[in-house]
Amino acid sequence: MKLPCVTLGALLLLLLAGHGGTETSAIDLRTFIGCAVREFTFLAKKPGCKALRITTDACWGRCETWERPLLHPPYIESYHRVCTYNETKLVTVMLPKCGPGVDPFYTYPVAIRCNCDFCSTATTECETA
Repeated sequence: MKLPCVTLGALLLLLLAGHGGTETSAIDLRTFIGCAVREFTFLAKKPGCKALRITTDACWGRCETWERPLLHPPYIESYHRVCTYNETKLVTVMLPKCGPGVDPFYTYPVAIRCNCDFCSTATTECETA
């Protein structure tokens, strides 16, 4: 399912940056290698409306990545995977106290399944060096 890059990308970047979220399992997140669905809390904002705290499920984790030099072009072989959304559903909520003429509806993705995969700009903000 393709989602707006900004919404899904922002959610993924916030999650990877360590903002919000609460640990809900016995997994040691400092040593966990892989990709999993994890509870995540963020503040939904829209100009003209009051903010609303939302708790949802998002993808979180660290995936295997490596590079090795080659003697011929392209001179490097790389294997880079990111923790990304495999399956999502969209949820729409109504933000409180919106001004006249302001659309009060806010839509965000909820992770159903996550996996380590190539970064796709269709669902995620991908950074390249």
